[in-house]
Amino acid sequence: MLDQTLDARAARLNDRYRHHAATEVLRRALRDPDLGSTTLVSSFGAESVVLLHMVSVVAPGTPVLFIDTMMLFQETLDYQLDVTQKLGLTDVRVIRATEREVALNDPDGTLHQFNTDACCDFRKTVPLERELSKFDAWITGRKRFQGGERQQLEFFESEPPSRLRINPLAHWRPQDVQDYMAENNLPRHPLVAKGYASIGCAPCTSPIKPGEDPRAGRWRGSQKTECGIHFIGGRMVRAGAKA
Repeated sequence: MLDQTLDARAARLNDRYRHHAATEVLRRALRDPDLGSTTLVSSFGAESVVLLHMVSVVAPGTPVLFIDTMMLFQETLDYQLDVTQKLGLTDVRVIRATEREVALNDPDGTLHQFNTDACCDFRKTVPLERELSKFDAWITGRKRFQGGERQQLEFFESEPPSRLRINPLAHWRPQDVQDYMAENNLPRHPLVAKGYASIGCAPCTSPIKPGEDPRAGRWRGSQKTECGIHFIGGRMVRAGAKA
C-alpha cells in the first residue's frame, strides 16, 4: 500500500512532474486524482494575473478565492472585476470576514493602527481558512526567487494537517513573470505604474523606492512581513523585505 502521508504525496507528485513547465504542471495537476478538489487563491495583485491567465486557459471553471478585507484599494476591486471578465473566469468567490467578526474585532476600523497581526488574522487568515477547508489542495504564486525558505520550493508541498499546495511558478525568475505578462498582453494592476510592487490593504501599503525589495512597501516602518496566509504548521515560509 502506498504511503498516504502528506509529505509522501507531495514527494510523489514532485517526482511525477519534475520536468514539466509551469502551465503543464497546472494543467495536469488540476486533473490529477492524487490532488482532489483544488482552488486558486488570488489577491489580484501586481503579478496575480499570470496564474489567473494560466487557469483561464487550462480550466476556467476552477474556483478562485479572492479575499476582500474591506480595506483594499478601490483600484484592486476594479481590477478584480476587469480581469475576471477579460479572462472569462467563471467561479471567482469573494470571501470576507462576517459582519459579526467585524463588529467583535474592529467596530471602528482602526485595529490596523495598533495591531496589524490581529487585523490580518480576522480579515484574511480566518476567512481564507474557512473556505480552504472545503478543498484538498490550493494553488499559490510562490516562487524560489522570493528568498528565505522559498529558495528550495518545489511544485508541490504539504500543508498540515490535510492539504497540499501547488506552486506552478516555483522555478520562475522575475523576468519570466514580466515576459509572460507582456507576451500574453495581460492587463496590469493600475497601482504598479504608481510604484506599488506588492499590493495589499490601502492603509498598510505604500509605493517603493528604486532598489528597494518589492515587499518593502508592505507595513512600512514595522517588522511585520506577512499577513499570516503563508504560514505552514505555525512557521513563516516567506522571508520578506524586513526579515
